[in-house]
Amino acid sequence: MDRESGSDEQTQVHGLKEMTERPKWDNKVQYLLTCIGFAVGLGNVWRFPYLCQIYGGGAFLIPYAIALVFEGLPLLYMELAIGQRLRMGSVGVWNSISPYLGGLGVASLAVSFLVGLFYNMILAWVLWYFFHSFQSPLPWRDCPLNLNRTGYVSECEKSSPVNYFWYRETLNITPNMETSGSLQWWLVLCLASAWCLVYICFIRGIETIGKAIYVTATFPYLVLTIFLVRSLTLAGATDGLIYLFTPNWETLRDPKVWLDAATQVFFSLSLAFGGLIAFSSYNAQKNNCERDALIVGCVNSFTSIYASIPIFAILGFKANENYNDCQNWNILRLTNSFNIGDENITVKNYDDWLNYLNATDPSEVKSLNLKTCNLQTFLDQSVSGTGLAFIVFTEAVIEMPGAQVWAVLFFVMLFSLGLSSMFGNLEGVLTPLLDLHIIPSWIPKEIITGLICLTSFSVALVFTLGSGNYWLEIFNSYVGSMPLLIIAFFEIISVVYIYGINRFNDDIEWMTGRRPNIYWQATWRFISPLMLLLVFVAYVVVEAEKRPTYNAWNPDYEHFPLADVQHYPGWVYSICVLLSVLPVVSIPLVALYKFMGFLKKYIMKRHNRNPYENELCQGEL
Repeated sequence: MDRESGSDEQTQVHGLKEMTERPKWDNKVQYLLTCIGFAVGLGNVWRFPYLCQIYGGGAFLIPYAIALVFEGLPLLYMELAIGQRLRMGSVGVWNSISPYLGGLGVASLAVSFLVGLFYNMILAWVLWYFFHSFQSPLPWRDCPLNLNRTGYVSECEKSSPVNYFWYRETLNITPNMETSGSLQWWLVLCLASAWCLVYICFIRGIETIGKAIYVTATFPYLVLTIFLVRSLTLAGATDGLIYLFTPNWETLRDPKVWLDAATQVFFSLSLAFGGLIAFSSYNAQKNNCERDALIVGCVNSFTSIYASIPIFAILGFKANENYNDCQNWNILRLTNSFNIGDENITVKNYDDWLNYLNATDPSEVKSLNLKTCNLQTFLDQSVSGTGLAFIVFTEAVIEMPGAQVWAVLFFVMLFSLGLSSMFGNLEGVLTPLLDLHIIPSWIPKEIITGLICLTSFSVALVFTLGSGNYWLEIFNSYVGSMPLLIIAFFEIISVVYIYGINRFNDDIEWMTGRRPNIYWQATWRFISPLMLLLVFVAYVVVEAEKRPTYNAWNPDYEHFPLADVQHYPGWVYSICVLLSVLPVVSIPLVALYKFMGFLKKYIMKRHNRNPYENELCQGEL
């Protein structure tokens, strides 16, 4: 008992020393907003609605809720608690638990760095659209004229003004990955601007983050609320909401639904990046981290659902617009072909007229090649990520009164969401670097932060090439998936079975005043590690069964504007594998290095004993 109390006293003294040296949050609200801002990101706005759309609307919420309860919240609580108790970044935390686990923190650092590269490129695209949102009319409303000014650019005519502005005016995309293209100067400038804004907000670590986060974490909710009110008044919004909340229970039989739900919860909460550990390390040690985890986790999930309502209302509006355009095109063809008076055929009586003309002159109707207009088909057209933000939404906003205002608000919201997430990614790099003590203490933090941003900007220039969008999709698919699953699995195993679950429970009791209940015990010990292992195995099996492909924008493709689906070249596939393995290779390498060091010391100790040891023994005899 005395030994335990002595150990507690030493720990408390060490904790007091750390608190005097380590920066801390100004208040609890600042800390919670920072964690929420890091967790709530672009994926809540454009990934969650997409998954709901393709997996049966409301039915998807069931596997999502199960994954949140048994995988997301336990890991979130564990990261916040271990960071708060040990008051270190990811490298320091795992290295202090065991020197053999030092590679775990390095892996989180590597993932945060690589994800930050492409995440800020998305913010550069957002800035590009934001700058163009002040034009009237919006530049993606109409096709540009060709060089002879005798018609429109054929690539735009074959696709749409929105697609043309995204793929040609913004990305100037190449037809395949093998064709790199040149650096697009406008994207380079936007990328430099994005990194400058991140640096300004992050220049003094949590001191400046804490001030910026009041805006970046709360403003998206204001914009979402404005969009919610506006979108519900749009024609066709009801169709979109019915589509969202009508459950299709049959989809729950598909194993991929459960896999995507588990990964969405995991990535949405920004687990295993090291940012949450770093943020919680600036907390006072006496703090209720259980309540913090529940608040951050529940607000994150609520945001996903809250964002889905205006998104689906707008998708319903767009589907109705496309449906009406389709019918009006057919009406124009029928009117011209059968010499029917203008406005005799309307949207309301279109079906009656079509049935009548089919009965009287079916061959003529067939020769017109009328489009098949089905509202459900337009609602089923699912898109996610950049397709939702830069194509679907920009197309829908054209039809709204005051289009410029809604475009500006939307892209400011996206930038705020992305910026607050970038704080966590950068913190996941900076704090471990400082904890490693590989950077001299006399170098100001502002210089270190600037060097990280400058290095990231230089590497991210690859995304500004003509083939940059293809590379960004690769980074998004391979860096932000399997490595995080591996890191999280080793994190929870390290805490439960190496640090010791009983010791961890004692720490939580000391910090919060009560021991974790049976729910936390069961998830930490058994359920969460098992779920992570199952998700990892399922992910590997799914990826191994298919040969990776990508969607190329190729104006010379015979079925253009449909995507030209191409297989990755062999060398690109090797890079994909490398991006999946490279971030986590430090885990076994550091463990092996430490073990070899231990083995070397052990062998040297056995072979280099004191040569006078036997003589001394004989002299004593």
